[in-house]
Amino acid sequence: MKPPIIAFFNNKGGVGKTSLVYHLAWMYFDLGLNVIAADLDPQANLTAAFIDEDRLEEVWEGNNSYNTIFRCVQPLLKGIGDIAMPELERIEDGLSLFIGDLQLSGFEDELSSQWHDCLDGKERAFRVISAFWRLLDRAANQSSADLVLVDLGPNLGAINRAALIAADYIIVPLSPDLFSLQGLKNLGPTVARWRKEWEARIEKNPANDLELPQGRMEAIGYIILQHGVRFDRPVKAFQRWIERIPIIYQDKVLQNPQTQVFDVASDPNRLALIKHYQSLRQMAQESHKPIFHLKPADGAIGAHLSAVRNVYFDFKELAEKIASQVELPLPSLTQ
Repeated sequence: MKPPIIAFFNNKGGVGKTSLVYHLAWMYFDLGLNVIAADLDPQANLTAAFIDEDRLEEVWEGNNSYNTIFRCVQPLLKGIGDIAMPELERIEDGLSLFIGDLQLSGFEDELSSQWHDCLDGKERAFRVISAFWRLLDRAANQSSADLVLVDLGPNLGAINRAALIAADYIIVPLSPDLFSLQGLKNLGPTVARWRKEWEARIEKNPANDLELPQGRMEAIGYIILQHGVRFDRPVKAFQRWIERIPIIYQDKVLQNPQTQVFDVASDPNRLALIKHYQSLRQMAQESHKPIFHLKPADGAIGAHLSAVRNVYFDFKELAEKIASQVELPLPSLTQ
C-alpha cells in the first residue's frame, strides 16, 4: 500500500504554511513514522528550514547531483530522458527532505504545454505531467516512507496543478483575513476543475507501463494559523473573517453548500488553530529545529519552556487528527 501524499496549499501566501509542514514533519517523526518532506515550492523555503546555507550552497552549486526536485525533472525538460532517480537529504533516520530548487520555476512552461498534449494521447505529455508523483512515489519506495508531506507555492500555476494531481489529500492553511477568504474562493473551484480535467486525460494514456496518479486531491480540512489571541475571544478585526471560513470552505472547497451552519470552534472541517508563538518561532529558526524541540540551551527558559510544551501538544493533537482523517496508523497510538 502506497503511503499517503498530503499537500498543504493555499494560493494566498504568508499564512505560515511552510512552518506548518516543517513542524508536522518533525512531529510525525517524533511519533514514530518514517516521513518525507517534499519541497515543491520554487521559493524553496521548506528546504531552507531544514538545512543550513552551507549545505544549500553545496547542493545547489554542485554539478553532478540529482538530489533536488528540479534536477530530477531536468532530463524531461531537456528532452533527453525520463525523470532521474531522487536522492533524499537525510535529516534523521526516518526523516528525509526532498530538496527544493529555485530553478524549478523553469519547469512551469513545460508543464503548461504538456497539459494540453495529454488530450492528444502523447506519452511524453503524461510523463511530464506525472513527473512529481512518480518522483514522490520512487522516493517513498526508496526510504520505506509511511507519509509524504508536500509544501507548495502560493499560486494556481502549472507547477501546483501537477503537484496537486500527485496528492491524495489537500489541507488548506488559512489566516483569518480577507485575502485568505478570497484565496479560498479561488482555490476550491480550481482544484475541482483540475480534478475533472485530469480524469478526462488519464484514460488517454497510451503507455500501459506508465503508472499515473489518480488525481484524488481530497480536501480534508483547513488550519487557521498566526492567530495570536484566545480562540474563544478573538479580536474584533478578525471576528468577521473567522465566522465566514466554515461556510466558504464548505461551499467553495467541498462544493457542498451546508445546510447546517457551524461556527469555527465546532466546524468538523477545522483541523486546528495554530497560534503565532511569537518569539519562539524566531528562536526555533535560529536553532534549525522545531519549536517543540527547543531547550533551555536554545533560550527556552521560564515561561518559554512552558510554551514549548504547549506547542508540542498542539502539534501532536493536529498530527493525530490528520492521521485519523487519512487512516494512517501511528505507532505511538497502537503500542
